[in-house]
Amino acid sequence: MPQTADPGEIDHAARLLRAGRLVAFPTETVYGLGANALDAEAVARIYAVKRRPGTSPLIVHVASIEMAQSLVARWPEIADRLARRFWPGPLTLVLPTSHVGADALVRPAERSSAASSSWTIPPIVTANLPTVGLRMPAHPIALALIRAAGVPLAAPSANRFTELSPTTADHVRRSLGSDLDYILDGGPCNVGIESTVLSLAGSQPILLRPGGIPRTEIESLIGPIATAADPATGPHPAPGLHPRHYSPRTTLYLATNGKLPDQGQGLYLQHQNPPGRTNIATHQMPQSAADYAAALYEVLHQADAGNYNWIAIDLPPSTPDWEAIQDRLKRAAAK
Repeated sequence: MPQTADPGEIDHAARLLRAGRLVAFPTETVYGLGANALDAEAVARIYAVKRRPGTSPLIVHVASIEMAQSLVARWPEIADRLARRFWPGPLTLVLPTSHVGADALVRPAERSSAASSSWTIPPIVTANLPTVGLRMPAHPIALALIRAAGVPLAAPSANRFTELSPTTADHVRRSLGSDLDYILDGGPCNVGIESTVLSLAGSQPILLRPGGIPRTEIESLIGPIATAADPATGPHPAPGLHPRHYSPRTTLYLATNGKLPDQGQGLYLQHQNPPGRTNIATHQMPQSAADYAAALYEVLHQADAGNYNWIAIDLPPSTPDWEAIQDRLKRAAAK
């Protein structure tokens, strides 16, 4: 699996980003559709290419803690602890941003030490919210690209809005085609599902989206965290919160005890329970949550290309280590 890119490719991609163009690049979670996070016009291209509503904010990718500090109005001690433990990695921290409107959330003693050299995140990145989601990806190509570009990168998943996330460069090509300017190919993503999103904007840490780092690992460092309800209307506090998301084009069912649709030819993604019908195409999913997550989107991409009438998924356990996978499957199957 390629984990490095030719320096010439990195430099070419960085020049495109500085010029306001779009570059898809690998992270450990999924492939991102990147633009200069400080360039509102470039970010607007992300929304247009993805057909993404303006109520869904973008995650900003950084190459260091210092770069993250330069983008926020405050960097509390808890953010520092979490970043030093889980970065680089699949954890997004949501904090008050430095753009207009954030000062209402800032206590002077907590103002970032990097304020004198801070950048301003355009409101389009944050869906006009006074907070911004930041993470440092654990992929050498992503980090090299951010450093070469010299700017933070706004980068949602490199696919059409609500569709299956891409974990290979081929997934990106099939989804977005020629609508982007360059693709850096880093091979398959090894985590395979999106980052955990944790809000530190209020008095209590709140889990906005389960993801690549289990809740239990975060709580072992900072104590109990609350869980946010899905937003009913208005801007979403994190990406990936629409009721239907991460979805294949083929109708997806969540199977209970192997019960499958009576009609049509389908594919059963088995975990524990055998299919309740004979002569059904079956794919055995991995037993561990980490291996399952790494395989999930690739299996769904393959199934979606298989001309099936439906895909049925044998639900994995409802335990903390499976929380993110349960979230993805339930949204993928939503009507």
